[in-house]
Amino acid sequence: MGSRKRLRAEERKENTKAVFSAQLRNCPTSPRKMRLVADMIRGVEVEKASFMLQFSKKEAARKVEKLLWSAINNYEQKSGNSWDSADLFVKEIFVDGGRSLKRIQPAPQGRAHRIKKRSNHVTVILEPANKE
Repeated sequence: MGSRKRLRAEERKENTKAVFSAQLRNCPTSPRKMRLVADMIRGVEVEKASFMLQFSKKEAARKVEKLLWSAINNYEQKSGNSWDSADLFVKEIFVDGGRSLKRIQPAPQGRAHRIKKRSNHVTVILEPANKE
C-alpha cells in the first residue's frame, strides 16, 4: 500500500471514530412510508425521539426505534460514556430505496399485473449536543 493511500485510510479511520451511526438494510417497507417516520425524528433529542416512535401508530416506527437504540448502543461502546449524560440528538437520518421484489398478481381474462414489493435502507447518525 502506498504512503498516500495509507495516510488517507488512517484519516478516514479517525473520522469514523467520531461518528455514531447504525444502518438497517433491506427493510421490507416502502421508502415513502419509512420517510414519514424518519422526518418525524430528524434533529430531535434521542430520548424525545424514542418516545415519539414508541407511541406512533405506524409499523415503520417500531423498526426505526430499534435502529435508534442500536445507534445509542454504538455510541456507548465507541465512546465509553453513558448516553443519557451526553445529550445525544439525531443529526442525520435518511432513507434510501432498497431492492424491489417483482411479483405477479393474477388479473381478469387471463392477464397478469406486475407488483413491486419495495424495500429500503435506513441510516441514523447521532451526535452529542455538547461536543468535546
